[in-house]
Amino acid sequence: MSQDPQTLTPEKTLWHAKEIMRLRKISGVPIVDEGGKLIGIVSIEDIIIALEGGYIRDPIKEHMTRNVVYLQPHDNVETAMEYFERYGFGRFPVLDREKKLVGVVTKEDILRGILKWFSTVYTHDERRNNVLESDYYYRSLITGEPLDKKGADFAFEIDYTDVNLAGVGAAKLKSFLTEKGLPSDTVRRISIATYEAETNVVIHSGSCGVIYCFLSDSSVKVRVEDYGKGIEDVELAMQEGYSTAPDHVRELGFGAGMGLANMKRFSDKMMIVSEVGKGVIVEMLFYFERSGDSGNPKGNQNP
Repeated sequence: MSQDPQTLTPEKTLWHAKEIMRLRKISGVPIVDEGGKLIGIVSIEDIIIALEGGYIRDPIKEHMTRNVVYLQPHDNVETAMEYFERYGFGRFPVLDREKKLVGVVTKEDILRGILKWFSTVYTHDERRNNVLESDYYYRSLITGEPLDKKGADFAFEIDYTDVNLAGVGAAKLKSFLTEKGLPSDTVRRISIATYEAETNVVIHSGSCGVIYCFLSDSSVKVRVEDYGKGIEDVELAMQEGYSTAPDHVRELGFGAGMGLANMKRFSDKMMIVSEVGKGVIVEMLFYFERSGDSGNPKGNQNP
C-alpha cells in the first residue's frame, strides 16, 4: 500500500487533477474534505471525458465519482485481488474506520515484479535500427502485415507546439470508438493508453506525430508515430519516473514519466521501436468481444 497519497479538495478543477496525475504518474486522485475523509475520486477516464466535453476547467465536485469502492487496512491480499477481479479498477483507496484516507493500493503493489514485463514486446539495439530502416515502417510491428495508413479508420495529427492540447486526439478517438459501438471497457482502455502515447509526443518528441487506428471484428490496433528525438534506451524508458521533459513542461504538471507502464497495462499487446533522431513508433493491440459474440479473444478486463 502506498501511504500518504496525493489528494485534492473538491473545489480544485479537473485541470488541476490532470496536472497532478501527470506529475505523480498516477491514474486517479482521491478527493477529500477538510477533515481528510474521502468524498470522491477522479480518474484518467474522467479527465479524457472532460477534454472531450470541453469542461476541463470545471470544479472537481461537479464531475467526480462519489460512490467509491474502497478497502480497509485489515483486508488481506486475497480480498484485494477479489476486488480487482470484481470491479476491474487499477487502484483502490484504503480507508480507516472513520472513512479517512490512509493509503492507496494498486495491482503493482501486490504483483510488483511478476507483471513487470507482462504483455510487452519491445525492440532495441540492432533490431530497432533494422525495423526503422525497413518496410516495417509500413507494416504492423505486432503482426507484420502491411499497414495502409491512408486507409486507417481513424487518424489524428498531433500538435506538439502546445502542451495544453495533449489528450485532444485521445478524446476524439474515444468519441469515434464509442460511435462505432465498441464495448465501453475496451474504449476506456484504448483512450487511456492513447492519451499516454499522445502526451509523450507532445512533451518528449519535439516533433509532430500521428495517431492511427485500425478496426477489425475482434480487435483494435492503435499506432502512434512521431519523427522527433527518439528514445535512446527503451528499457530505461519503461522504468517508472523516467522522463526527458524540460523544466517548463514539468512546471505545468506534465512529464514526470513517459507513461509506458500504463500503456502496457491497458493494452493486450504492445511494441515500441525507436532510434535517436528518427522518432518513436508505438503500436498497441486491444482485443474485445461484442455483445452476443463468442469465440473471439476478450480484452483485458482488469486494468
